[in-house]
Amino acid sequence: MQQLADQLKTLSEPTRLRIVRLLMHGELCICDLMAALDLPQSTISRHMSFLKRAGWVNGRRSTKWVYYSLAIARDPAHATLLATLKELLPPRPEAKEDDARLQQHLAAKTTAACADTAQKPCNG
Repeated sequence: MQQLADQLKTLSEPTRLRIVRLLMHGELCICDLMAALDLPQSTISRHMSFLKRAGWVNGRRSTKWVYYSLAIARDPAHATLLATLKELLPPRPEAKEDDARLQQHLAAKTTAACADTAQKPCNG
């Protein structure tokens, strides 16, 4: 019961829901999330810590960057919650705005490596 309560508590913050939704597109770096959400790195990193501890996301280090993806559901409750989120989150206006900013950011990237449009690498 405590594990389910922790999973739900983690999702009770709108920014974390937005992050989960963006990660439904696939693996993203902190700089990608910063651009999509229009939030500073410290804010994104704090929310990623919550999501990682609760088992919602995984991080993969590549050189000096960390790329995040949604974790594979570990139990039926997690799988059900993830399926429900996939249904509920996409139509929201905030989600469409996040998607537009993410697509613009990804199109402006000059390399496959994580870097913003000014060629400054992010630190994931």
